[in-house]
Amino acid sequence: MAKLQITLKRSLIGRPENQRQTVQSLGLRKVNSVVVKEDNAAIRGMVNTVSHLVTVEEV
Repeated sequence: MAKLQITLKRSLIGRPENQRQTVQSLGLRKVNSVVVKEDNAAIRGMVNTVSHLVTVEEV
């Protein structure tokens, strides 16, 4: 199965609580932090929710 490399590119300051929780559940903490996750529907949904804050690359 493919993997996704997710990078937090924008700050969470001033963002709604649901976006903050989504970023936290992805495992991202600081700006420019990177995680690698399996590509599945749940992860895609979370990335879609915060797509304006993160960049996604297929690994």
